[in-house]
Amino acid sequence: MSQLAHDDFEEMADEYDMSDVDDDMEDEYGTRIIASDSDDGEQSDKVTDTTAAEARRGKDIQGIPWERLSITREKYRQTRLQQYKNYENVLNSGEESLKESKHIEKGATFYDFHYNTRSVKSTILHFQLRNLVWATSKHDVYLMSHHSVLHWSALTNEKKELIDVQGHVAPSEKHPGSLLEGFYQTQVSTLAVKDNLLVAGGFQGEIICKFLDREGISYCCRTTFDENAITNAVEIYNGPSGAVHFMASNNDSGVRVFDMERFSLCRSFRFDWPVNHTALSPDGKLLVVVGDNPEALLLDSTSGKTIHELKGHVDFSFASAWNPDGFTFATGNQDKTCRVWDTRNLSKPVTVLRGNLGAIRSVRFTSDGRYMAMAEPADFVHIFDVASGYNERQEVDFFGEISGISFSPDTEALFIGVWDRSYGSLLQYNRRRSYSYLDSLI
Repeated sequence: MSQLAHDDFEEMADEYDMSDVDDDMEDEYGTRIIASDSDDGEQSDKVTDTTAAEARRGKDIQGIPWERLSITREKYRQTRLQQYKNYENVLNSGEESLKESKHIEKGATFYDFHYNTRSVKSTILHFQLRNLVWATSKHDVYLMSHHSVLHWSALTNEKKELIDVQGHVAPSEKHPGSLLEGFYQTQVSTLAVKDNLLVAGGFQGEIICKFLDREGISYCCRTTFDENAITNAVEIYNGPSGAVHFMASNNDSGVRVFDMERFSLCRSFRFDWPVNHTALSPDGKLLVVVGDNPEALLLDSTSGKTIHELKGHVDFSFASAWNPDGFTFATGNQDKTCRVWDTRNLSKPVTVLRGNLGAIRSVRFTSDGRYMAMAEPADFVHIFDVASGYNERQEVDFFGEISGISFSPDTEALFIGVWDRSYGSLLQYNRRRSYSYLDSLI
């Protein structure tokens, strides 16, 4: 993973920030219609949420007043497509992968727009790491917002701060290996939440664990003291015995597994390159590892032995996910593609799916395996119908950097974090259902 400084990322983000649209309004009307965020992260009283009913009546889902701008939405979209620069570690990797990627016509609708809340602003710190939004139900969402780990209730539209990482974070429980002194001013690079466990990873290898049904922080540790220590990804899962584990992927080329029943490191693996993401198969036997290497690896999760090298990507990968069917999995890469693989034939990918703007930085399957979502760095989330062989696609089109995507465990909701100085928000889409049996009652 690239060691781009935070200030450099701010510069990159500014280049594509929607405050440019507000500047257009200021030039034409002498004032901004919607103010940008103030220094403390609070948003203007003029900022309003958008409901599904308002969107049906023609309101922009992000609340952008296109009718008052000197540029149309269509024209601005065209400009973004032309000017957005995809970050590549391998020169021209996006062009190189174009020839083998599959073009799938958009037009399907699997999830309908439900709500856009501007009350919480989803934020990110590293331009390559976009796993900062997690849903544990269709009503409960956890995300990073500035220096806070927040819980957002989609039911009551209320937010609650769980951890203030800008200050002093220290464990309230005593466990062997836990750093009782804790951490100060943690820069959170990645987040994972499952059931009652929340794990945040930091730029200096920090790990902060909180059980959602307990007060305080349960466990703090530093995975590595290496200079290149950033925690790139965390995955929470249940071991064969049912015990809760999590797996941390680090830029020091290590993957470490922690047992949260014993609060201890139980095993680790080393690689020849920084590890950006891992995904464990549903049965816990296979592990996908991707990182600063074009080839992904499929490993035996117990021994760490390589079962197969996955060849095809031409740049570095930052996303991976297993289909609950246990046979297929996906990898997302900076070459603008997501490749779907089948363990029964690993000689070539099942399909090669392509984004519009840039790298595929996050991939998620629904818990029933019916749909797969892949997120680009900004503006686009694509939802594919797995049952159709990935031949039907819904395109979710908006403006802003993407901090993360998450399906609710019951598959009923999809949440998308949007990072933007003026229009940062949390988008919610609900699964479209056809209740044909009700028709017979009318």
